[in-house]
Amino acid sequence: MAKGEKRSAARLAAVQALYQMDIAGTPLPDTLAQFESHWLGKEVDGDEYKPAEAAFFRDLVGGVLKEQRALDPLIDDTLQAGWPLKRVEAIMRAILRAGTFELGKRRDVPVKVVITEYVDIAHAFFERDEAGMINAVLDAIARVVREQDFAKGA
Repeated sequence: MAKGEKRSAARLAAVQALYQMDIAGTPLPDTLAQFESHWLGKEVDGDEYKPAEAAFFRDLVGGVLKEQRALDPLIDDTLQAGWPLKRVEAIMRAILRAGTFELGKRRDVPVKVVITEYVDIAHAFFERDEAGMINAVLDAIARVVREQDFAKGA
């Protein structure tokens, strides 16, 4: 399996882990252990979970938690006025947080790759309008946190 596919699987698992932590309040070490031993590369309830790049998964989930106080206001400022992040559906919150973290902290991954990956994840859970909103929000955030990439015409 190609590195890109393992990273795609890690992103999806990270969004699911962040969602679970948001909803159930599961602590980070428990969530990482559960996903790494029971989900990544396994079959769960008849669904095959692709092997994921575990270090990338841990970086995304741990990084979002560590940076959440900085990520949430950035997302809030980008969302339309009067629609704070806390009012956004939990899985969408997880997608926006993971995408925003990766845009800001994983500069080794191109902007287009990050946005495309999280829009693809959004399509797995939502209709086209919600995926379009994810695309618009992450694009706007990318123009702030990766301003130099846009100046170069990336």
